[in-house]
Amino acid sequence: MACYFYILYSKSKDKFYLGHSCDELKERVRRHNTNHKGFTGKTNDWELVYFEEFSSKEEAYSRERKVKSWKSKSKILSLINT
Repeated sequence: MACYFYILYSKSKDKFYLGHSCDELKERVRRHNTNHKGFTGKTNDWELVYFEEFSSKEEAYSRERKVKSWKSKSKILSLINT
């Protein structure tokens, strides 16, 4: 089973969302774009801009935590643009 660390971007919010999942990425993005409670539920223009594949949920979550710890939009942009 493949798991992913992924980055979404919303033009309307001009924000990134970092997450991890073992679901198919298309389905995960679709769920982010539905009206629900939570950070991504307020808008429906989230698009997948980056992902990395891992062999376990633990590895994907670890990568998410590492990138979130950067707290830097410019570092996230440089990761996306590599």
